[in-house]
Amino acid sequence: MMKRIRLGMVGGGEGSFIGGVHRIAARLDDQFELVAGAFSSSPEVAKRSGDSLFVAPERSYASWQEMAEQEAARPDGIEAVAIVTPNFLHVPIAKAFLEKKIHVICDKPLGISLAEGKELAALLNASGRHFILTHNYSALPMVREARARIANSEIGDIRNVEVEYLQGWLNDRLELTDNKQASWRGKAQFAGAGAIGDIGTHAWQLAAFVTGMEPESIRGELLTRIEGRELDDEVYAEMRYANGARGRLWASQVAPGYENDLRLRIVGSRGSICFRQQQPEMLEIHPLHGNSYVVTRNGVNNHDSIRHQCRTPAGHPEGYLEGFAQIYREAAVKIRGGNAPLLPGIVEGLSGMRFIETLRASSDRGGEWMAW
Repeated sequence: MMKRIRLGMVGGGEGSFIGGVHRIAARLDDQFELVAGAFSSSPEVAKRSGDSLFVAPERSYASWQEMAEQEAARPDGIEAVAIVTPNFLHVPIAKAFLEKKIHVICDKPLGISLAEGKELAALLNASGRHFILTHNYSALPMVREARARIANSEIGDIRNVEVEYLQGWLNDRLELTDNKQASWRGKAQFAGAGAIGDIGTHAWQLAAFVTGMEPESIRGELLTRIEGRELDDEVYAEMRYANGARGRLWASQVAPGYENDLRLRIVGSRGSICFRQQQPEMLEIHPLHGNSYVVTRNGVNNHDSIRHQCRTPAGHPEGYLEGFAQIYREAAVKIRGGNAPLLPGIVEGLSGMRFIETLRASSDRGGEWMAW
């Protein structure tokens, strides 16, 4: 009889936002059971967090190193681990668990450098296990509907790719306060990159996922709008594609009035497709001839694979949490030996790190075009 996958978690303890998101996502389709964790670098916080999450005391660990060793030695040890720590720990933790033959589900970005990402990729290939990166927006039903329509040449040849991700929450220097989400994101040693890593990689991955294309060259600049801040808080990029298409990417965490506004516009020779994350139930279609129209998540003309993904009837919105849950649902399929071709992993992670480093090099050179 098939049983729930035994899941551990590193990070995500008391005061964490993303840890709670991952736990909800893992539970939503009832495929995982949280049985172990190293929830904080503080032993006291780790213990309190384990207690509050009903994890057995002997499986609530003071460190992820101890957790990897002890869980691998148990006959009922974890089969997968969720990594929800600051970026600088992603690769070291992933390596430790892959070496113990434990699958990894990791929050984005992959890490803090392309070099360490390549080291992880080499280890992953030898481990026989899976590495899943939680680019949750690419798992939203209408994003996948857009991908399917573009793959079917509904809008013709792609001419323009525009993606933007705007937030305003860091327009004040929250990294100098006790805000846990901002404090580590403001330091290069923990985050590795600023807005480009935190939300820029989401925009980058979304554009590549929907179009099925990566550019042949990019250029842009990383800006630090708030004086005294250590890392970038705004990103501009231009892209040139092999088929002649052009692209633009804008990501900002200092755009007052914007909450979490991720938008994508793809323009083709026979039509255009537009998606906005804050309206996740809808996809705008603008054909060359005829009226523009809106496709909804449970529309009668949607692709079968998209309809089968939907969890609730029409008019009952699905969005951010369900996108994460879809990642976990497909991770379960893959861990059990099935096929999950749309699931982001090490390839997307390496692409994100390459994007960060290439655009940083372009910015350092005054916006010079860089080969991809």
